Amino acid sequence: MTNTHPTPDGQVADAVTDNWVDTWAPVATRPYLRLSRADRPIGTWLLLLPCLWGLTLAMLLTQSASWHDAWIAAGCAAGAFLMRGAGCTWNDITDRDFDGQVERTRSRPIPSGQVTVKGAVIWMCLQALIAFGILLTFHVNAILLGILALVPVAVYPFAKRFTWWPQVFLGLAFNWGALLAWTAHTGSLGAPAVVLYLAGIAWTLFYDTIYAHQDTEDDALIGIKSTARLFGTNTAPWLRRFLMVTVGLMGIAVIFAALPNASVLAMVLALGGPWAMGWHMAWQLRGLDIDNPDKCLQLFRANRDTGMIPLVFFGIALLV
Repeated sequence: MTNTHPTPDGQVADAVTDNWVDTWAPVATRPYLRLSRADRPIGTWLLLLPCLWGLTLAMLLTQSASWHDAWIAAGCAAGAFLMRGAGCTWNDITDRDFDGQVERTRSRPIPSGQVTVKGAVIWMCLQALIAFGILLTFHVNAILLGILALVPVAVYPFAKRFTWWPQVFLGLAFNWGALLAWTAHTGSLGAPAVVLYLAGIAWTLFYDTIYAHQDTEDDALIGIKSTARLFGTNTAPWLRRFLMVTVGLMGIAVIFAALPNASVLAMVLALGGPWAMGWHMAWQLRGLDIDNPDKCLQLFRANRDTGMIPLVFFGIALLV
């Protein structure tokens, strides 16, 4: 496929300014790292944070922490980077014809001709295999959950073709780590993890609807569905609903995790996490302009901080 819309040095249009890939990475590796979105780290954060929520709430339940938990956190961090990269590679393989028709995405490595489809498939498999090696160090039930996670990852790129709610499928994939990390610590899946997972899906609907507003005109022309197109000018009320569901479900998850063994003070501190997260989401809503793609991208990226907020409160609760 020819590069009809090149960018300077192959840089992707929505990459972070002065990112490490385009600045420091060896030239030969840059197209593949761009394919993995390594030049846009927000996705890795959004995949990792639910893992850390699940791990810290599991520690709150059991009132225990060990060096193995540190390894679970490190393994989740490495796995988030690798599986986000593998998932994005899969997404770009399946979407290569669509990406070439959208202004924001036509500079990506496959439609711009930097990477062949065969090269992308090999790169995807390599990342997934390394991630699988890390997964094998976890509890057997967490390993099974990790394998099962491939189902929503595989389906997500096609969701925008058959449903107006592809963000739900993204949420199913991106928040799976809440289930996996909880199970890696406790050895079994529990109700708090499931409720936390549902809270994460609501959060994904919030931030990815904002993200999708960057492409609504192009998506309409080529027939791509999204919640951004579905909601249109009613986006803000819908985002407010997702905010309330996120905060409510995360609060319930905290209560379920804290009630058996944690102190009342620890529970109250942990409940401050979803409360403060909700305020940060409300701040995003106040600044939202669905007709301003740059603002939408800025707010989308702000969700790294949104997801860090409850993690800080959960960590403090573990210390009391």
